[in-house]
Amino acid sequence: MLTVPFLAGTFLSPHPGPRHAALLAAWLLGYAAVFHAQQWLRLRKVAARRPAVARRHVRPALVLGAASALAGIPLVVLHPWLLLAGAAAAPFLAVNTRYASRNRERALVNGLAAVVPACGMLLVAARLGGGGLPWAPAAACLLYFGGTVPYVKTMIRERGSRTHLCGSVAWHAAAVPLAALLSPWLAIPFAAYLARAVALPGRGVRVPVVGAIELAASAGLLTALLLVF
Repeated sequence: MLTVPFLAGTFLSPHPGPRHAALLAAWLLGYAAVFHAQQWLRLRKVAARRPAVARRHVRPALVLGAASALAGIPLVVLHPWLLLAGAAAAPFLAVNTRYASRNRERALVNGLAAVVPACGMLLVAARLGGGGLPWAPAAACLLYFGGTVPYVKTMIRERGSRTHLCGSVAWHAAAVPLAALLSPWLAIPFAAYLARAVALPGRGVRVPVVGAIELAASAGLLTALLLVF
């Protein structure tokens, strides 16, 4: 989720280059810093009697945040519009932080909120490389990664839940024609994503295998986007 939209935007842009490497570093380091900050917020309440458990996330949050700033500030100086991209992501970050503070990180809404800015990185990377705003591939990423949120739940934590299974299948079924509107060729991978959402839950697939399948599916999406757009 963190790299596929970014890589798609980078290689769909006219001029991929060193700026993208700096942006990728700032993005990944910033994501890791936010993770540790949110864990600190969560554990302050969950482990209130053991404050050291929460404090162990403070230093990584500060160090990673500083490293992200070092990578990102020169880009912002050269491309001030990146501040607008950050502002657009802020509401979704606020949602994630709120859920983390309430120890509800695995909530469906929280997962979907995390997907939006990650997919938005496709637009940021494309614009940084001198391109326009390729909304169609960004929408395709949103359709796919949004679907992984309920799907992965049906494979792991909500295994056996009829409600989650129906929601996952409904999302994937709707995604096929929507993807076809973006490009008829995208109906092919999205039909495969629908098939896996229908066929795999309830079969006792091990977690490492689930992860491997998702890596392959993500690679397939990246390949499809680069071929189609």
